[in-house]
Amino acid sequence: MIGPARNIGVAIGIPEPYGRELQGWRERLGDPNAKRIVPHVTLLPPTEVMTSALESIEEHLRRIAAGEAQFDIRLRGSATFLPVSPVVFVPLVQGISECERLEARVRSGPLGREVSFPYHPHVTVAHDLPPDALDRAFEALRGYEATFRVWGYSLFEQDVDGTWRPQRDFVFGTAGVPGPSGPRAGDDGW
Repeated sequence: MIGPARNIGVAIGIPEPYGRELQGWRERLGDPNAKRIVPHVTLLPPTEVMTSALESIEEHLRRIAAGEAQFDIRLRGSATFLPVSPVVFVPLVQGISECERLEARVRSGPLGREVSFPYHPHVTVAHDLPPDALDRAFEALRGYEATFRVWGYSLFEQDVDGTWRPQRDFVFGTAGVPGPSGPRAGDDGW
């Protein structure tokens, strides 16, 4: 978003090879957002903020990350938000309470806002697709499983073309912003 306001979000990226696997599923299922949104666990949904507030937002995110420790996330199986929302996702079976705590801390201070639904950490694999595609996604990922270490989270911004791009990493237990060595989850957008 160009101008005085920007559309941002905060998320935990899904590391390789799992990010690529889940991205591939989203693409094969025909999800129109597959190229614009990489697999992630949302901590702050898309939120419009003033450009002038970015410095205080980044300081807020830095303070939170500095007081956090790494933890593990384990993904297993498939689930859906139907009939409320046409979404199929991979649920967390480990790391839920850590994500809930992070989400509450991130969505405070300069990022305090109301949300439409109660927070439920997950990784979306199909969204706004026809019922048969949602059924295929649910069945295909029924046996999916992945475990990975969470080192921190990232601030994303939505581009004018709708692609979510990482802007800055916030590493747990440090006041710095560099991510782990090697490629970051989310380098291709949110």
